[in-house]
Amino acid sequence: MTRIGYETLLHFCQRIFAINGMPPEDAQLAADVLLSADLRGIDSHGVARLSGYLRLLDAKRANFKPDWKVIHETPSTACIDADSGLGLTIAPKAMKLAMDKAKVAGTGWVAIQNSNHFGIAAYHAMLALPEDMIGIAMTNASPLVAPTFSKERMLGTNPICYAFPAKKYQPVVIDMATSAAANGKLEIAQRSGKSIPANWVQSKDGDASLDPDELKKGGSLLPLGGHKGYALGALVDLLTSVLSGANYGPWVPPFVAFLDPLNDLPGKGIGHFIGAMRVDAFRPKETYYTHIDNWIQRFKEAVPVDPAQPVLIPGEPEYLIKLERIKEGIPLNEQVLLDLRQLASKYHVELAF
Repeated sequence: MTRIGYETLLHFCQRIFAINGMPPEDAQLAADVLLSADLRGIDSHGVARLSGYLRLLDAKRANFKPDWKVIHETPSTACIDADSGLGLTIAPKAMKLAMDKAKVAGTGWVAIQNSNHFGIAAYHAMLALPEDMIGIAMTNASPLVAPTFSKERMLGTNPICYAFPAKKYQPVVIDMATSAAANGKLEIAQRSGKSIPANWVQSKDGDASLDPDELKKGGSLLPLGGHKGYALGALVDLLTSVLSGANYGPWVPPFVAFLDPLNDLPGKGIGHFIGAMRVDAFRPKETYYTHIDNWIQRFKEAVPVDPAQPVLIPGEPEYLIKLERIKEGIPLNEQVLLDLRQLASKYHVELAF
């Protein structure tokens, strides 16, 4: 592993996006979303994804200058057509719209169609925190997950994130895939040459597998906790697509290179669902903060199994990783470094590492 400074990687990604036609403000935003994943230890969704976004652009499946617009609206809701833009830049703008509606109506909800991969859900949900709001973000994704009792790939890893603001403590950030593991975890195992746990994937015949390349051989990811994870993945698919007019189930256009998009699609692009809720829409703000801090404190005081490993609050591990990586740099393996060097050579961008 080689550690590269956060600012160095941020500037590099910003330059690559801008060279490929993204407006300066969007290039800065896209790079910020991308690097937020690396900072939080979600290495599967950080700079390792950069070439994948450019692959979508080359295939004319992504628009780096989208003319996105609101196509349906009420005082507390909206639906956006993202014009094939990157979710990296569309989702934060949707959250801004949701927060504007929440300031008026108490809550705001935005469904997005015709979009692309939006990075980590936590980035978008956490935008609501400074406004004394609870943020919600979810997206459907490449069809790689088989429903319970099936061997057919029908759902994405379909992540969900809820972010709750706090005062005395760091926010509670619940950010999780609805599959047993995100595809990015398999990609990390592939790059390091390691096997994976037995409950992550199944072969094309429905057999358990330890092979991180199983998806490329026709296998599928398994839902988190069996039928419950399947139900959660279905929930995300319905909220992000049926409400917005995006594609759903096996028709979701894939981000992964080893799957081709299907024809005769029922919707447009992939879908996201963004929400913001003012805490004072439910109880006085000061009372909310007293009790969220009390909740956090009591859970942190829960008796640990091993005294050397205290109980952590959702989002706390990622916060601790961020502190360490801001100081020490972001660790990248040689395959990711090689990929970035190839991009630097292709686009004539000087590498500072």
